[in-house]
Amino acid sequence: MLIEALVGGKHRDLLAPHFSFEQLRPGNVVETDLFRQIAALRYEVYCLECRYLNPEDYPRQVEIDDYDERSAHAAARNAERLMVGTMRLVQATANQRYPFEEHCTVFDDFVFPPREQCGEVSRLVVLKSFRRRPGDSMQGITKEFQERGSPGAIVPAVQRKPGRERRSNSPEILLGLYREIFRFSRQAGIRYWFAAMEKPLARSLSRMGFDFNPIGPETDYYGPVTPFMADLEEILANLQRQNPLLLAWFNDRPISPWLLFSTWMKMKFAAAGKP
Repeated sequence: MLIEALVGGKHRDLLAPHFSFEQLRPGNVVETDLFRQIAALRYEVYCLECRYLNPEDYPRQVEIDDYDERSAHAAARNAERLMVGTMRLVQATANQRYPFEEHCTVFDDFVFPPREQCGEVSRLVVLKSFRRRPGDSMQGITKEFQERGSPGAIVPAVQRKPGRERRSNSPEILLGLYREIFRFSRQAGIRYWFAAMEKPLARSLSRMGFDFNPIGPETDYYGPVTPFMADLEEILANLQRQNPLLLAWFNDRPISPWLLFSTWMKMKFAAAGKP
């Protein structure tokens, strides 16, 4: 009964049950209907809400730049098929630059990995109505998870009532978006992720099991941001230690009832302060 309650049906995603996710691979993406919806959400957040970009520069009400065609894009929808989140992974050849290289510098002793093994995570946005609780971050991460979250605490929750997706403390949207980018990265031979982000977001990602290490000093780019890099092999090893269920979910591997049950019980004991 417990397993059935946790899973809630064969069509329910274990760790992001209230959302569905889609992916666009690099090349000829700008004219697709999915990308237009992605760009419209970016326009809403970056231009209208945050005013990072001037809305007058985007008369079509879609935010597009030169990096989009050489990026993989991920999108999140809620049960009503509303676009609620998006992010991208920018690729670069030897003669191309990553977005962070336009605004950030790296430490003198930093050595770039082979560029064909790298990608930059950027344009991460979540619809405002899905981060409206007090303390929610711009990426929809709850205050509780920012302060006390951990990879081991990311477990399937007992089925909630329909329409309650915004009440989960687990960063479902962020998890699903990162899983889409992770899937693409594994298929494309990408091992390293760059990201220019604020330090609180890097700490929240670390609480999910994604350790990003600074590779340069903080700079001012629409606020204080620092260039970071993550090694996917280190992330996988970290998840193997802290949450094998989350690792299996990211790798699209079968999750046995025993793994599901033992992970859930481990989290319950940890919450109760028991060894």
